[in-house]
Amino acid sequence: MKEMACALTGHRDVPTNFDKKMLFDDLEAIVRAGYTMFYCGMAMGFDLMALECLIELKSRYHVRVEACIPFPDQAKRFPAAEREKYERLLKACDSQAVLYPTFFPGAFCARDRYMVDRAELLYAYCTKSTGGASYTVHYAISRGVPVRYYGK
Repeated sequence: MKEMACALTGHRDVPTNFDKKMLFDDLEAIVRAGYTMFYCGMAMGFDLMALECLIELKSRYHVRVEACIPFPDQAKRFPAAEREKYERLLKACDSQAVLYPTFFPGAFCARDRYMVDRAELLYAYCTKSTGGASYTVHYAISRGVPVRYYGK
């Protein structure tokens, strides 16, 4: 039986009142629906928040997470606290895919396509019609990959 995989996408900027419990509950529902492999783009904001939830879910369920890193220095310009969180969570992932040796324009979109191309579901926090999360949602739809939205 093929392992069912879910890719994650969302905005780097999340509101201060973002409901992390709802995020956890959504991800747990996805796990209970049979998804056991998750692809995380490792960006600040939604990606790292979702990864924190998945690491907690790993203690209760058979769940694997692949960190999808567009280039080795992705976190170099993160604020110190976010960089520390990134490093801590990266160590908790089951595998890492570093896709390109250095940054180039389009590296993030290529990373997003990599994740969607391996997934049967995209879980998205997308409240704007522009930016990387919107790009990834549109890409998933164009590929016939269903999208489940945060909180819905």
